[in-house]
Amino acid sequence: MEAKLKIIFSMSVFGTIAIFVKNIPLSAGEIALFRAIIASVAIIIFKLAIGKKILFSDIKKDLPILFVSGAAMGFNWILLFQAYNYTTVSLATLSYYFAPVIVMATCPILFREKMTIKQMVCFVMATIGLIMVIGINGMEESSNNLIGIGFGLGAAVLYATVVILNKFIKNVAGIDRTLIQFFAAIIVLTPYVLTTTGIHITSVKNIGIINLLILGTVHTGISYVLYFSSLKDLKGQEAAILSYIDPLIAIIVSVTILGESINLLQITGGVMILGFTLLNEINIKSRRLCDSVNDKNLR
Repeated sequence: MEAKLKIIFSMSVFGTIAIFVKNIPLSAGEIALFRAIIASVAIIIFKLAIGKKILFSDIKKDLPILFVSGAAMGFNWILLFQAYNYTTVSLATLSYYFAPVIVMATCPILFREKMTIKQMVCFVMATIGLIMVIGINGMEESSNNLIGIGFGLGAAVLYATVVILNKFIKNVAGIDRTLIQFFAAIIVLTPYVLTTTGIHITSVKNIGIINLLILGTVHTGISYVLYFSSLKDLKGQEAAILSYIDPLIAIIVSVTILGESINLLQITGGVMILGFTLLNEINIKSRRLCDSVNDKNLR
């Protein structure tokens, strides 16, 4: 029960991330950079407090993959935050949660795994759901919505990239893996931000700083620690099911708190995306390399 409460809390917190991002008057790149910095500091303090160190001798073999996946994670955040700027949180989130479908479709190509009939059905139905979210005729949607959904799908591709890369990381697990990926994100995002929008953190007022600190400490540092510490005490299916609290909370926040709209067709499409990706996660007796995409170090 303690593990379930941890993951429920962390998923619920992840679902409210858009509220805080929208109240930080910085570019998506700068928000992502400072999120990684603040979260890294928070996790380092936590590890020092409990007396655990990172054994760098264990990460040498995985360092290249950790670096690439960390860079992908940083740019994944940027695209997701950009999606919030162009479309509603609901549509951005539903587009983003197409990532498991991308993983499902990519693994047979990368690892020569055969798709089961169940996986094929889930892939087709989730794809139909995405079409419904975008709109049967995409031209009927506003251009901003389409751009936002495009950013959300771009973030989903990077989400899927990190999930697949993480399958190859053998010697570093849990929060240590995420901390190294944060370091990689900082290394890559720093020159990106400096050469694009520049650093404007000093011009942000107190409310923006508070939101950024909450984003880095609560939504990233604390929630990641709780999430990873809960996994060892939960079955894979339990974690997969509870992880869908995140998009559900995000959609509720979008409609009730942010006052954003979503039509019945898009709701139906969203249910299809989440429902069929969840169906692919559960009730599988023999799990192969890419069957599970339950990896939440990207929100």
